[in-house]
Order: sequence, then structure tokens, then C-alpha cells
Amino acid sequence: MPKISSILLLPLLLGLTACHTLKKSNAMTTGQTAQKFSIERQQVLAADYLLSLPEGYGADATKRWPLILFLHGAGERGTNIWLVAKHGPPKIELAKKEFIIVSPQCPEGKIWSNDLLLALLEDIEGKYPVDTKRVYLTGLSMGGFGTWSLGLSHPEKFAAIAPICGGGELITPLLADRAKLASLPVWAFHGAKDPVVPVGETERMVALMKKYGAAEVKLTIYPDAQHDSWTETYANPELFEWFLKHSR
Repeated sequence: MPKISSILLLPLLLGLTACHTLKKSNAMTTGQTAQKFSIERQQVLAADYLLSLPEGYGADATKRWPLILFLHGAGERGTNIWLVAKHGPPKIELAKKEFIIVSPQCPEGKIWSNDLLLALLEDIEGKYPVDTKRVYLTGLSMGGFGTWSLGLSHPEKFAAIAPICGGGELITPLLADRAKLASLPVWAFHGAKDPVVPVGETERMVALMKKYGAAEVKLTIYPDAQHDSWTETYANPELFEWFLKHSR
């Protein structure tokens, strides 16, 4: 068996000694020790949702359909699923003709969970003939915040997003994959006189998207609208036409 030279061992021994000394020095200086924590918990993700299938669905077994994931506002939280159809794509006939529409309901006292929404989307894509290159995300108020959060955290999932009277966290686009973020088309909407969520929240997110290289970012501000900037937005067929122009 070959012998290891003491000259070769010396740097290793010195390194181990220095590392031990550094750890001991840090503990003595700061009064802290490094610890580890680990725990396994079972997570149950569940949601009620409304599902709308477009005209002609099922006539051609090979056809893949575009999908809209719609996130409602805080006022539609709870256990009455039909509250979700109060606003937005679930009540817009044009949208229901062209798209599979998935409209989940957020429980009372909660906000939108990205983990839940991604799991729901994955489940829908496994059950229905969704064109996964044409999945669109939109929401209003609390759902506008949810749209910014989910869309910017997972830009690769969506062909385009349309957040309405919402806002987002600076850290979300800052930590996002810049290449994927740059390829995510955004059309944001807000009322200039919104007393609930200031229009500056949307303006800030739009500015961040442009700063980080997003190729297509549109902003529509309604000069006389207050918090309800969604009625005019969803009544405009141009939004749904704009969705269909985009594919990942």
C-alpha cells in the first residue's frame, strides 16, 4: 500500500484545523451555534372551482383548447361557489365560447396560493384537452395580486397574463428567471381613482417588468374608474382577442 507523504497531508491538516478554529471562533464571538431543522408534513391542496367548456367542445377529439385561469377578488371568497361567477370570464359569453375557463374559489380569510393554483392547473391539464401553449391567467383585485404573483413566479406556465387593479411584491420579478420573464406578455388594467388599491401599485409592477426586459407590457388606466376596473376590461372583446394572439 503506497504511503502518503506528510508534505501532502500538511495542507489538509492545516485546512481542517483552520475550519475548526473558525467555527469555534464564530461561536465564541457571536454566542450562536449553527443548527439544522427538518420536518415532513403532509399538505392537502383542495379547492372548489367553476368549469366552463367552450362551444363545440368534444366534437373533435383531437382538438386542444385554450384555457383561462380566472382569480376572483376578496369579496367572492367562501363556500358559495356561485359567487365566483359574479364577475369576470365566468359570466362573459364571448370568453365561454372560445376558452376552457377554470375559476377556483379562495376560502374565507385566505389569499391565493401559488402551490394550490399550480396543482389545480396540472390536474385540469391532465383531465381535459388543454392546449398547454395557450394557457392564460387573469384576475381582479385580490385576484390581480394573485395574477402578478403566480404569473411572475412561473412565467413559463402562461402564454399571457392580464392582472386587473392588483399589485405585487418587488422580490417576485427580482428573483424570477429573467429570460422566461422577458417572454411573458402582460396587459395590466387599473382605475385612476381607485381608493382600494392605488393605481401606483400596477404602475410599479409594469415599470419593473419593463426594467427586467419584458418584451410586451401594456397598461390601460381608466381615467374615471375607481376600484371596479374589471367590468369594462372583461366587456372588451379585445382582451380575449389579445390572449389568442399569444402562444408559448
